[in-house]
Amino acid sequence: MHGSNPQSQVHKDRRDWHNLKLIIPLLWEYRGRALFALTCLILSKFANVGIPLIYKELIDYFEKNSEIIMLLPIGLLVGYGLLRLSMSLFNELRDVVFARVRYRAMRRLSTQVLTHLHALSLSFHLQRKTGAISRDLERGTRSVSTIINYMVFNILPIMVEFSLVAVILLSQYNWLFTLVIFGTVVLYITFTFLITEWRMDFRHHMNQLDSQANNQALDSLINYETVKYFGNEALELKRFDKTLTEWENWAVRSQSSMSLLNFGQASIIAIGATGVMFLAAQGVIDKSLSIGDFVLVNTFMLQLFMPLNFLGIVYRQIKYSLADMDLIFKLLAKKPEIQDQPNAKDLVLKAGKVEFKAVDFAYNPERQILNKISFEIPAGQKIAIVGQSGAGKSTLSRLLYRFYDIQAGQILIDGQDISQTTQDSLHQAIGIVPQDTVLFHESILYNIQYGNPNASQQDIEKAAEQAHIKTFIESLPEQWQTIVGERGLKLSGGEKQRVAIARALLKNPKIMVFDEATSSLDSQTEKYILKTLKQVAEKQTTLVIAHRLSTIVDADQILVMDQGQIIEQGTHQQLMQQQQSYYQLWLLQQEEG
Repeated sequence: MHGSNPQSQVHKDRRDWHNLKLIIPLLWEYRGRALFALTCLILSKFANVGIPLIYKELIDYFEKNSEIIMLLPIGLLVGYGLLRLSMSLFNELRDVVFARVRYRAMRRLSTQVLTHLHALSLSFHLQRKTGAISRDLERGTRSVSTIINYMVFNILPIMVEFSLVAVILLSQYNWLFTLVIFGTVVLYITFTFLITEWRMDFRHHMNQLDSQANNQALDSLINYETVKYFGNEALELKRFDKTLTEWENWAVRSQSSMSLLNFGQASIIAIGATGVMFLAAQGVIDKSLSIGDFVLVNTFMLQLFMPLNFLGIVYRQIKYSLADMDLIFKLLAKKPEIQDQPNAKDLVLKAGKVEFKAVDFAYNPERQILNKISFEIPAGQKIAIVGQSGAGKSTLSRLLYRFYDIQAGQILIDGQDISQTTQDSLHQAIGIVPQDTVLFHESILYNIQYGNPNASQQDIEKAAEQAHIKTFIESLPEQWQTIVGERGLKLSGGEKQRVAIARALLKNPKIMVFDEATSSLDSQTEKYILKTLKQVAEKQTTLVIAHRLSTIVDADQILVMDQGQIIEQGTHQQLMQQQQSYYQLWLLQQEEG
């Protein structure tokens, strides 16, 4: 057995206590029910401990009256029946009353985690491993239920029963009985705790590898087409199996050590039970104990050791659950990088003017993305941004949405610095058709209506018509109820883009961002969509990030970016006359066309 670092263990114990304290607010909503369940628990244990006392009285009664005319001890028998019934009644009442407390705690934690995940910044989600997080969430939520369940249905009942039995033994019998029984209990618990602590390292490794394997499997399925394109099924399976091989080795160690734990526990119980039997038998021979006392002491011992035998499993499960729960609470402890300022106010939209003032931005210090970028989009005008890949065009839309905070400068909407406004109000003001369109694994209707959940069918159909996808939808067998597949995989790139355009149009915000919104469309459809977008731009402030220059010739201003800076600015005609970067790019695309 290799010992763990004492400091590390102290830190783990502190985290466990900290996490247990975090469960209390989840139970507070139904504290009355929890208190009633606790009362039922105590009453059921009183009944449980009372049953051996009735046994003793019955045996002593029969022993004393064995040679005279016997009368049926009706009172004792009725008392025995009532205690049995009471024990069952209070146990079931406890379960029924506490069910709402336990499941509500699970529900609240699941909702809390999902809310927190949505609140975390884009940088977290770009680095996250979806499969691992989903597995951690599942195990973490289940762990809270497990801990609450074991605390109420196992730990507390054992503590109450131990207390009652201790009082009876100390007040009515030789102290040696108490010493042997509770000495065995202490030895059993100490042995269980020490071995389980040693085994926890195995569980941590199993958890880590289980999450890793789950993430690898999910990742390979999400990228199914890529796997097929390159014929790398064997590579994916090899990677997955390698992780599971490590998991298997740790799982075997875990199982082997559990067998050692079980045998050790059984040995301690056997020694303790034999010791109590010797003491009780000697007491009967010495006439200091009656046959009833012999039965009572041994029944108490069995009653204590039966749940104690289960305590080893309970302790292990609680430790495992604390490890699982720690993952969830660590996730909840992560702070969003982008947070509303304490005095943040809702964005007040007037005309929808957008300004970038000397904006500097870098995802990391080693690589500057934007250098002193300054431009403005007057209300109701259409500004286009063009440039080579990596020039920082799409970064502008992410900064406008405040997915990241800038290092220097200001971004203003109607004169209000977006870093001083609430993120919710900012997001409501802007609609976006992203470069990489991702749809929900739901119907086409759901995906378009996502832009405005309160929109009528008529509004949805109008948006679909503007995006030139209504005819396509109505040609499908299930029409609006057609499921688009995970991430929209059942639709082509152009169909997904048109759904995204319809969704943004339905939102009808004051400011619209089109990030290469027509890159997957054929020329004919693109022509119709551009006409729609032109109509939209007449009413809204529009930022268009484009690769194909032919799509933005009608823009009020065109900004040409290179290496995070604006190197040219003007209308299409002005930039063509200057015969610089834009002009060269135009000629190149015309030749390709």
